[in-house]
Amino acid sequence: MAFPHRPDAPELPDFSMLKRLARDQLIYLLEQLPGKKDLFIEADLMSPLDRIANVSILKQHEVDKLYKVENKPAVSSSEQLCFLVRPRIKNMRYVASLVNADKLAGRTRKYKVIFSPQKFHACEMVLEEEGVYGDVSCDEWAFSLLPLDVDLLSMELPEFFRDYFLEGDQRWINTVAQALHLLSTLYGPFPNCYGIGRCTKMSYELWRKLEEEEDGETKGRRPEIGHVFLLDRDVDFVTALCSQVVYEGLVDDTFRVKCGSVDFGPEVTSSDRSLKVLLNAEDKVFNEIRNEHFSNVFGFLSQKARNLQAQYDRRRGMDIKQMKNFVSQELKGLKQEHRLLSVHIGACESIMKKKTKQDFQELIKTEHALLEGFNIRESTSYIEEHIDRQVSPIESLRLMCLLSITENGLIPKDYRSLKTQYLQSYGPEHLLTFSNLRRAGLLTEQAPGDTLTAVESKVSKLVTDKAAGKITDAFSSLAKRSNFRAISKKLNLIPRVDGEYDLKVPRDMAYVFSGAYVPLSCRLIEQVLERRSWQGLDEVVRLLNCNELAFTDVTKEDKASSESLRLIMVVFLGGCTFSEISALRFLGREKGYRFIFLTTAVTNSARLMEAMSEVKA
Repeated sequence: MAFPHRPDAPELPDFSMLKRLARDQLIYLLEQLPGKKDLFIEADLMSPLDRIANVSILKQHEVDKLYKVENKPAVSSSEQLCFLVRPRIKNMRYVASLVNADKLAGRTRKYKVIFSPQKFHACEMVLEEEGVYGDVSCDEWAFSLLPLDVDLLSMELPEFFRDYFLEGDQRWINTVAQALHLLSTLYGPFPNCYGIGRCTKMSYELWRKLEEEEDGETKGRRPEIGHVFLLDRDVDFVTALCSQVVYEGLVDDTFRVKCGSVDFGPEVTSSDRSLKVLLNAEDKVFNEIRNEHFSNVFGFLSQKARNLQAQYDRRRGMDIKQMKNFVSQELKGLKQEHRLLSVHIGACESIMKKKTKQDFQELIKTEHALLEGFNIRESTSYIEEHIDRQVSPIESLRLMCLLSITENGLIPKDYRSLKTQYLQSYGPEHLLTFSNLRRAGLLTEQAPGDTLTAVESKVSKLVTDKAAGKITDAFSSLAKRSNFRAISKKLNLIPRVDGEYDLKVPRDMAYVFSGAYVPLSCRLIEQVLERRSWQGLDEVVRLLNCNELAFTDVTKEDKASSESLRLIMVVFLGGCTFSEISALRFLGREKGYRFIFLTTAVTNSARLMEAMSEVKA
């Protein structure tokens, strides 16, 4: 069931303009090196580039050969070399080594570096240190918005998460502000703006500064998008750490969706070849199952196969004229649908095989217990067994982080024991990873007094120190209370269900986690939109430690049409999961909104853990 939008749902803006802009700017930069040239592309820019300008477009603008930026000498014989790279120190060292090798060999050529999405001063410093700054011309391709689907824009900056949330590196904030500025220039100003999180606040302030500097550009424009909501990933780690069970999320968890497409291997295509499939609304079969809970997908696909067969069978009684019409008008479409159908059935079978292997039911049960705060000891034993059986280092880390965040940190005894077992099982080289997780607040140890609530600490202050010690001990032996539990209660994240939760006809956003949990990020967005501000959510904001970081900026709405006011853009800084996208699409259908998603990159639990890991898989 693709969510059928209500007849009164607003139209989405046309984002193909963003692709055209990016392509035109790239062509302009390439043409500044007239004549034939070879292009060196950094690996993680290849997929985004492919979505913007394919090889034939590059060839039209005199790009002769394409090379991947890798640490080995260049074999290019061209007189002009162009490098399309991310602003990274190692890329500058690579370019410098090529230029210096040419100097030694006495050859002269032209070199141009195009940074995407922006150039950093540090990069130019490296070129200067290496003595090649004068030989290289530098430019930037301000390409920071890639439309992956009709309602999904990605900045394709997976490193944003680690850079900001672990290293505290603020260099990408300017890129976010520029992207928001570009959107308001193209699609009119945003009348209502809400946000929560430190990174959000900085990006918002910088964006506002840009708007003021270029005041007048968007002044008279009618807003196309009525609300924009900005959210930091660390406001809600829990949702990103949970296993996904909607079809699109499961495909991402199992096969890794990269830049809006996925490579299905022979186990899916049942041939000896892999197949690259674009996953978006144009794939009619996928569009109907992407937001579905996995338990409904097989039933839907087999029904679809029967309908398809029936359409093929219609040709049996046709005369020549009808047959001609059938072949010219319908057959191509049916064949295409047939091909997609068999791919998605293959993908489902492959997911089922993999999931039964790792005992998915048991895993989900443990996650739900952690979310609800039941059977913590049993869940801890499950995680220990997971580590001892060496199921997967990333998966074990994820479960430990989920335990830590839902319990507001681990008891020192548990923390030490799990860490020791993990290092013994997977190797001591993971030691630094623990330090990273601790710094990012994903896997922490409770300090001895952490377990007291406000009331309890008042009580203990009233009692003399000696007795207070005893009271503290008494309290810490009780169930540990964590902020996640308190937030969960306040926002009703764990739905109370009488009887079975019907996943075929979901009644709230919790269906994206089998009815066990409403994503915190999505609940916040729903609540703020209902109130049109953070008013009444003060306690939640305090529990999220975001007191001075939640803001509402409402301007006059007189120019905004009622249609644009039901169009909401949600900006995820640090990544967004397909589960959150499905949940908000569902909310939109229920409330008559349409959501547009802008994220620094699409993420999932494995990507989060890998970003924190010091051991490269």
